[in-house]
Amino acid sequence: MATSPSPQMNDAAGLAASGRRVFEIEAEALAAVAARIDGEFSAACHLMLHARGRVVCTGMGKSGHVARKIAATLASTGTPSFYVHPGEAGHGDLGMITDADVVLALSYSGESDEVLMLLPVLKRQGNKLITMTGRAGSTLAREADVHLDVSVPAEACPLDLAPTSSTTASLAMGDALAVALLEARGFTANDFARSHPAGALGRRLLLHITDIMHAGDDVPRIGADATVSEALVEMSRKRLGMTAVVDGDDRLLGLYTDGDLRRTLDDNRVDLRSTRIADVMTRAPKTIGADALAVEAAQLMEAHKISGLLVLDTDRRVVGALNIHDLLRARVV
Repeated sequence: MATSPSPQMNDAAGLAASGRRVFEIEAEALAAVAARIDGEFSAACHLMLHARGRVVCTGMGKSGHVARKIAATLASTGTPSFYVHPGEAGHGDLGMITDADVVLALSYSGESDEVLMLLPVLKRQGNKLITMTGRAGSTLAREADVHLDVSVPAEACPLDLAPTSSTTASLAMGDALAVALLEARGFTANDFARSHPAGALGRRLLLHITDIMHAGDDVPRIGADATVSEALVEMSRKRLGMTAVVDGDDRLLGLYTDGDLRRTLDDNRVDLRSTRIADVMTRAPKTIGADALAVEAAQLMEAHKISGLLVLDTDRRVVGALNIHDLLRARVV
């Protein structure tokens, strides 16, 4: 049966005070657990670092949710890992765990039946077992090869029932393991991007100019003898707001852009139909190499306040073109 909220807790000040208490209690819990990071922590890292297989995380209830997140964090930072539900493990999913794997089992009480049920099979198979509990004398702690003590002074829940500080401490311990392993492996931002290709970092670090540039017949280009009028036709057809001016071997001679056109129109002496593009083009435009990253193009455009770039090969031949809209579509900027 639902209870009515107490009058003193039904106002903004009371609710805010309650929220602040949670942060204070959980901060104290984290400090207490951090003080216990010692040789056991290092031993756990050593087992994970030298595992021939993967790190299999398991736990029941709230500990299971934390274990699932730890597995995801490990996997994305260079330590192959996955989560196995202990209840499902007893009904066939144990077959997912090989003798080359290290098992990380979470249970704050250290007595979760579903987790303890797995121990005989894991021991028989020869798996190294790392446990994370709040009771150093529990069954799970005693059976572990390495035990990580995540006991906390108090739960943030005023009834001391809902896992709050304890789950925060376990989650932080998992993050500590993941970061320590990341640093030990020399895991880099590029490595992270490879496992997050759909994320913003992945796009920034993995997407190359060649992935988004216009190439072939889509690249606007004219010869140096073309008129300004002919340049405008090419720019309109290719719709990139610019055109390359090239020699007979497609080597870059200059660039003509929408901005150049506005300046040309301001000069009353220029006849669009008779003026050669070579007389009004930009002769040393900013360009980028075909092997560069897309993010480098974004940085170059921003630094020089331009909206488009020509892409050149090592012989200064024009092989592509892109503008700010291409970067926006690729979500690089």
